[in-house]
Amino acid sequence: MKAAQFFGARDVRVQDVPNPEPREHEALVAIEWCGICGSDLHEYLLGPLVVPTKERPHPLTGEHLPTTLGHEFCGRIISAPDGSNLSPGQAVMVDPRIYCSKCTRCNVSSTNACVSWGFKGYSGSGGGFSESVAIDAKLCYPLPDSVDLSLAALIEPLAVAWHAVALTGVPDPEWADQSVLILGGGPVGIAHIYVLRAKGCKRIYVSEPTSTRAAQNKDIADLVLNPIKENIGDRCRELTGGDGVDLVVDCAGIQKGMDAGMDAVRYKGMYMNVAAWETPMVVPVVSLMLKELTLKASMAYDDKHFKEAVDAFVAGKFKGLEKMVTSRIYIDDISKNGFDELINNKDEHIKIMVTTHKNRL
Repeated sequence: MKAAQFFGARDVRVQDVPNPEPREHEALVAIEWCGICGSDLHEYLLGPLVVPTKERPHPLTGEHLPTTLGHEFCGRIISAPDGSNLSPGQAVMVDPRIYCSKCTRCNVSSTNACVSWGFKGYSGSGGGFSESVAIDAKLCYPLPDSVDLSLAALIEPLAVAWHAVALTGVPDPEWADQSVLILGGGPVGIAHIYVLRAKGCKRIYVSEPTSTRAAQNKDIADLVLNPIKENIGDRCRELTGGDGVDLVVDCAGIQKGMDAGMDAVRYKGMYMNVAAWETPMVVPVVSLMLKELTLKASMAYDDKHFKEAVDAFVAGKFKGLEKMVTSRIYIDDISKNGFDELINNKDEHIKIMVTTHKNRL
């Protein structure tokens, strides 16, 4: 079958690979759509980072590069184990995580932090930039015919945001009274806006310096601030009666952003880091201490929050989600019209979707 495999920095090749052979507990899924993630782009530019090498194969799959990329994918069941709730032709969203189910973290349902964590699309055993994948049947979530399968792959980045928002501990009924500043208006930041809206948040501000990204966010956020032209802390205090925002969600991973966010958050507020920092961050300890802030971080998603994101998608809680998809491409063009396009015109895109089906374009 056709698959896009990662060999090293700026080296992704579409080639023929063996068809996956599902094990007894696995379903075989024909992939419809797979999104290109910012993590994929980091791997393309600087990798191998997460992708295992021959010197350090993945501890659970035993595999190393070249591996098939793509972890934001949905599809239809080709075959499924007896006793599962899956049947041929069934539309499904796939949780792409790989975890051991045996370590102390997995034993307390923190599968997202498994000591041997991995992902389909990075760690071996297949990925979403291909025609099909074999995956544990329990990680396949059935979708009703009423949902738009061309948007379903967006559930994965939405699950990242859902997990981070859930970790704040704010009960859903209280989100209407919360004010939130999101640092970075890229795909992850935008996913957080959709999740916060689904939970009833009515005051969402975004700090984003680029005009193109700002325009993308203006339709769904209450206000977009320019950190180059405005003092983010002062503006947030103006917007909140002098106190500052209740929550800052860092989706940027830039030191100046953190400094501004720590200034913008209110006394006893919360700073949630979702960004993958490329350089070590320095926490502004004076703000952290004098304001008695809570500093938290979020890693991907666990089983519970992935399911909740699927359920919210099926229930139609993410209004206007189609705006996140800015391009759809055929797998043969993934390097030029996918990865290189994101490098050269990054701010013009939110999510580029890839398919192996030409008739879907």
